[in-house]
Amino acid sequence: MATQEHKPAAFNAVPSGGGLRFGIVVSAWNNQVTEALYEGARDTLLAAGVANHDIVRIDVPGSFELPLAALRLAKGQHTDGIICLGCIVKGETPHNEFIAQAVANGIMRLNLDLDLPVVFGVLTPNTQEQALARAGGNMGNKGSEAAATALLMARR
Repeated sequence: MATQEHKPAAFNAVPSGGGLRFGIVVSAWNNQVTEALYEGARDTLLAAGVANHDIVRIDVPGSFELPLAALRLAKGQHTDGIICLGCIVKGETPHNEFIAQAVANGIMRLNLDLDLPVVFGVLTPNTQEQALARAGGNMGNKGSEAAATALLMARR
């Protein structure tokens, strides 16, 4: 099991986000989790000096739509990075595996094709309890970590 102690040291020295602009694409599916991820991401960007008006939020129905919305955002507005937030909880069928793999592949392709940091902030827990633990619970907030990644990559 991953813990906070395995977090890279780079996360302790997140660079200033002053003058940078970020998009955050948020899945509405599992919104109790994704809203907490969004709040963590937004709060991290604001704490790093990103102006509130330089944070653009786009909502999508589910995680499968994250890559397309991120692509449209990248093509339509200047951003220094895009954070994709979603939560795909394991179910009784392998449906979650197909969705998670497609989303991961789509986001990776955007990174390479656009030469822009597009961060994978999609949880793939086995249970709702695991998701909540990673959305501000005892396992931290992966939305905040995704924002830290976006800040680090935007400054590279």
